[in-house]
Amino acid sequence: MATIFITGSTDGLGRAAAQSLLDQGHRVVLHARSADRANALGEVRSRAQGIVVGDLKSAAETKDIADQVNAIGRMDAIIHNAGVYTRPGRGTTPEGHAETLAINTLAPYMLTALIERPGRLVYLSSGLHRGGEGSLDDLDWTRRPWDAAKAYAESKLHVVALAFALARRWPNVLCNAVDPGWVRTRMGGAGAPVDIDTGQRTQTWLAASEEPAALVTGRYWHHLAQEQPAREATDPKFQEALIGQLSKLTGVELPEA
Repeated sequence: MATIFITGSTDGLGRAAAQSLLDQGHRVVLHARSADRANALGEVRSRAQGIVVGDLKSAAETKDIADQVNAIGRMDAIIHNAGVYTRPGRGTTPEGHAETLAINTLAPYMLTALIERPGRLVYLSSGLHRGGEGSLDDLDWTRRPWDAAKAYAESKLHVVALAFALARRWPNVLCNAVDPGWVRTRMGGAGAPVDIDTGQRTQTWLAASEEPAALVTGRYWHHLAQEQPAREATDPKFQEALIGQLSKLTGVELPEA
């Protein structure tokens, strides 16, 4: 059985993925933004291999999350699930970054670079990533008027590009991105068309399945089927330019191989 770390696993898709993997007999390491959220996990926490605590909005706390995971041991897979949707304003993190960028892009980048390399990496994206082109001119929203929907789309493009870049850089790691669809969670709302079990199924399958169809890398998935992502996500020049900017913004280098 695999050991799998899931960011943002106190509710929504992250918690559903954790429950699914636990039910399959896997070992799961949970992540909560705060001690209060960790204490509210109840039965899921009692079944978990461990729990790490930290706010992905903060670079310092994100680095501490990586340290906590590494102290538990090497993960077989990591599901980068945590994210925020439309923030009413740019906001600001302790380091001065836009909150959407920090949580949705910088945090998964930093955790990828700092956590001992697993066998599989899964990044949650969105079909809305196709509206995120052109972000490299002002990645951190310091010059543009704030556009919450655009910022979200850009962040989800970033993680698809990161998955594809890693598939090239790290051939021994299976790296994939997933669009779970518009799911009935607190983020998606009660009117969303996709139930939470369907929404969590692809990422848990990619993280743990030994089926040949799941043992691939550099793909973009929606409901267990491969799809073509936005052009920029598959462009190595865009991928490397993005990684270069993320390295400068975070001070964290992504290993080449």
